[in-house]
Amino acid sequence: MFQVILTGLSNGAIYGIVAMAYALVYYVTRVINFANGQIMMASVMVTAVLTMHQVPIPWAILAAVATSVALSLVVYFIGVGPVLRFSRFSFAWLVSTLGLGIIIESLAAVIWGVGSLPFPALLNSKDAIIFGARMPWQGVLAVGVSLFLIAAFELFRRKTLFGKMGTAISTDPEIASSVGGNVLGYTILVFALAGLLLGVAGILVGPNSFADAYLGEGFGISGFVALMIGGVDNPSGAMTGGFILGILQAFAVTYINPQADSWFPFAVVVVVLLLLPNGVFTAGGAIKQLTERLSARTAGAKS
Repeated sequence: MFQVILTGLSNGAIYGIVAMAYALVYYVTRVINFANGQIMMASVMVTAVLTMHQVPIPWAILAAVATSVALSLVVYFIGVGPVLRFSRFSFAWLVSTLGLGIIIESLAAVIWGVGSLPFPALLNSKDAIIFGARMPWQGVLAVGVSLFLIAAFELFRRKTLFGKMGTAISTDPEIASSVGGNVLGYTILVFALAGLLLGVAGILVGPNSFADAYLGEGFGISGFVALMIGGVDNPSGAMTGGFILGILQAFAVTYINPQADSWFPFAVVVVVLLLLPNGVFTAGGAIKQLTERLSARTAGAKS
């Protein structure tokens, strides 16, 4: 069982990083960037192609992360910024970000082909032994990076003026702007940080998979499900939601069906939307929501 949990944590760390990229953007703009999976895919493809052409791995990784940041900014300037300027409450960004994700995926298929490319090994191929169970060092790195990101975000949000300004902008950008907050600059920075996270996620997942133009679809969906679990306005909760999804998925693959990884995220998101539509870690979390429902039922039974 512990082996299954370690496998889930390894996969869940990637889901969590993608989910955190979703949540960071939503935290400030109330927009969900549905091109995140394809932006992550781009970092995987760039790293694989550059290393195939004998570019040193550190330079290839730097170029890959820069590509993800650039694509995230392109999505903002083309698909999100114009929509928000027209109407802050418009949902046209849903169509524009989905469309840009499809364009990125299609361009990747045209440029690099639809076949899979090998991704270079980054760490020792031997597994780490944790309480008798095995975990690839790449998975250990992914979990460590995820935990670091949670701690760094919470420290930044709670202890810095810039972090507190993000909270103000997410609450009411007009008021934040009226007191001197640079809403546009902050929004651009948040999209760049989300691209950075997606680039890191691609580097972490690449050694455990082949690089192909359609890699981002599954991780984009899983990251979105993790976001739903953790709560759309809670980046740290979204990261934790990734761990929860990864562990649940690992148990489903082991004990239900080896193909469960393809359909299980959809089953989870349906359950979450039905039982905990605000996520586990939002507005008091699951305990508060369940307590309120039980209280309502008890009051109804007494009446």
